[in-house]
Amino acid sequence: MPIIANSAAESVAGIGDNSTVLIGGFGNAGQPMELIDALLDGGATGLTVVNNNAGQGDAGLALLIKERRVRRIICSFPRQPDSWHFDAAYRAGEIELELVPQGNLAERIRAAGAGIGGFFTPTGFGTMLAEGKETRVIDGRGHVYETPIHADFALIKALTADRAGNLIYRKTARNFGPIMAAAAKASIVQVSNIVDTGGLDPEIVVTPGIYVNTIVRIPAAAPEREEARP
Repeated sequence: MPIIANSAAESVAGIGDNSTVLIGGFGNAGQPMELIDALLDGGATGLTVVNNNAGQGDAGLALLIKERRVRRIICSFPRQPDSWHFDAAYRAGEIELELVPQGNLAERIRAAGAGIGGFFTPTGFGTMLAEGKETRVIDGRGHVYETPIHADFALIKALTADRAGNLIYRKTARNFGPIMAAAAKASIVQVSNIVDTGGLDPEIVVTPGIYVNTIVRIPAAAPEREEARP
């Protein structure tokens, strides 16, 4: 059974310096902002972070990068109009980047959770991304060998958990959550709701509780009301 933490700070207290952390989210969708803020407050440094992006604006992962807590980032989209904190750190030589095509990123994370030792893919073959990697021609097409991405922790945002740790997600906020939960030694999940075991229809469970170590309830922010118009 997973631990149900009393706060975001309590849930991430075990993440120490030099940890490898998978962080869910496709941009801001599904990014566990409160867990990232708690990680920032906890002081861990020298982190290797795996995420689809390299932070956006002045929130979440971007703040970890701004404060130079991230030593290395593995991602697909490091440069966007509002990724200025990554850009500044990278130009200053204060963060390492491993650029991975998005499909390869997802499959490398999935491979770690599935116990697969690696795989060949045509994506990236013949480019700088294949330098130093094993290559092979399969069915007449060049392939490059990619290795799984394992992690110490995964920080994930889901919609609802039961007390056994089974998870469902909200629409596209699901993105990398399920594969990251399986690829980490310990998965920490923030949810809007926790229900009793048996309160979720087994047919709609996306991430089984066996992959979840810690749950913390972070109530969803109430939508702002429009001001009354005259």
